[in-house]
Amino acid sequence: MNLRNILVPLGAVALIVFGFSAYGWAGVAAVVGGLVMWALLHFTRLVNVMKKAAKRPIGYVGSAVMLNARLAEGVNLMHVVAMTQALGELLSAEGADPEIYRWTDGTRSHVTCEFRQGKLVKWTLERPPADADTPAQGA
Repeated sequence: MNLRNILVPLGAVALIVFGFSAYGWAGVAAVVGGLVMWALLHFTRLVNVMKKAAKRPIGYVGSAVMLNARLAEGVNLMHVVAMTQALGELLSAEGADPEIYRWTDGTRSHVTCEFRQGKLVKWTLERPPADADTPAQGA
């Protein structure tokens, strides 16, 4: 079990108890109002990310190379979806851990990301081989 699942509710209860002991019921109202505002901010961000992702094809990203450069270990899946503005193509079995997603760009380069418990643990960039008979750009 994730320790965050225990500490966040305990922290909320501790804040409510502190609010009551310091300011009475007005303190409880202020703390609960702050907690509701915090929850609404996270919900609004989630809805905006999903609204943008709904407008793009699944597994598409503008540039796989730029996505590869911007990724960092430990970020959650929602953060990656916010960066790509698209849902990833699920490669692993549904509900399996680790979850493996892929984002592909227009040049068929793709980034494959592995998430364990919702956090990014590793990713790989794969670029298609350049054809020998195709002239280089700018030449």
